[in-house]
Amino acid sequence: MLFGLFRRKKHDAELKVYSQIVAQARQMPFYERMAVPDTVDGRFDMIVVHAVLLFGRLRCESKDISDFAQRVFDVFFNDMDASLREMGVSDVRVPKKIKALGEAFYGRADAYMPALEEGDVDGLAEALTRNIYPDTDSKGSEKALARYLIAAAADLKSQTPEAIISGGLTFPDPEPFADKEEENGN
Repeated sequence: MLFGLFRRKKHDAELKVYSQIVAQARQMPFYERMAVPDTVDGRFDMIVVHAVLLFGRLRCESKDISDFAQRVFDVFFNDMDASLREMGVSDVRVPKKIKALGEAFYGRADAYMPALEEGDVDGLAEALTRNIYPDTDSKGSEKALARYLIAAAADLKSQTPEAIISGGLTFPDPEPFADKEEENGN
């Protein structure tokens, strides 16, 4: 018990990594140039895709890295809990909403990961259309977002887990991906 007094209680590194995910998810090119709806749901989805990228990168690493990823996940859902409460969701409904958000997260992760791992722009674009653009005409933005996410996944592979967990997590600038046309000329 005495040794527990000397353990790090705060998880500053996990909060910093989560903050980096949120900051990237709020980049305006996603909303202004890639037609992601600038709504609570749209912003949640952008946090989810960036979290999926991080968790995909840290998967199959050491137990310490896995534990770190779990703590980032916990920070994410604690933030979702606090956000729901700030939006006025009653204490009784928050657990149900969190459960629904958790199911949405895992469903999206299951839909995105195979396409990300294979570099499948079309498959990822289809999944993004179902989840991010279901009620909007994305005008090809789903492919721009898919190209960005595949490039971000590749970029994360080049970052060491140690650099990531020490707060060195980086993502590519989304702006150039909004300008690229599809490779087949469309």
